[in-house]
Amino acid sequence: MIDINCDMGELDELMDDGTYESLMDHVTSINVACGGHAGDNVMMNTMVELAKDKKVNIGAHPSYPDKENFGRNEIDISISALKDSISTQIINLMDITNKHGSELSHVKPHGALYNKAAEDKGLAMLIGEVVKSIDPLLPIMCLAGSQMITVLESIGLKAMPESFADRTYEPDGTLRKRSYSNALIDNPQIASNQVYNIYKNKRIIAHEGSEFSIDSKTICIHSDTENALKIAKAVKQKLIRS
Repeated sequence: MIDINCDMGELDELMDDGTYESLMDHVTSINVACGGHAGDNVMMNTMVELAKDKKVNIGAHPSYPDKENFGRNEIDISISALKDSISTQIINLMDITNKHGSELSHVKPHGALYNKAAEDKGLAMLIGEVVKSIDPLLPIMCLAGSQMITVLESIGLKAMPESFADRTYEPDGTLRKRSYSNALIDNPQIASNQVYNIYKNKRIIAHEGSEFSIDSKTICIHSDTENALKIAKAVKQKLIRS
């Protein structure tokens, strides 16, 4: 099956009600918030312990250092400060992961950092250089079809093209902005059908009905999407039956 990843370690309530632990039964990789937009050492330790127990891959989920806006807005920050922040976030989680006898399997930027890097070669290069300085073998998840893939590969890094189960797309292959009412998919059947189409046919239907090709190595389900657990279960069953 294709890798199914899930962003975690961001919200205390999803930890407390067992959502994170339950989701790990239906995904193969998690992306752990490491202090930029959310998360702290206590949450990171808990996520790593659970992932190790569930035998789920652990990835770092760095972002702009902006907890106030959950990392979903671009912020005014110097290049050096951004490099330091991303590096600190990844290394912090790496240290925690190593302490538990595990290791990081990948890096996935979060929110505005992810979206901007998909279209901004300079930012894509900055992220790539930071990761390369930490571990040149760490793959980086990035938007399937984006120029970030070419940028990362140009400096010898492995890109993991990513698509989404619970987000709608524009005809040009970009994600529809969350500010639009139809940007999110919370219906498990619609989400699982989208994943099946990506996995089996390498195709995706944009929000207005047009269709385009997509080459994806991993598919994301956001843990804070409504019905996330039902979506994860539906996706897993759809892929097993395929």
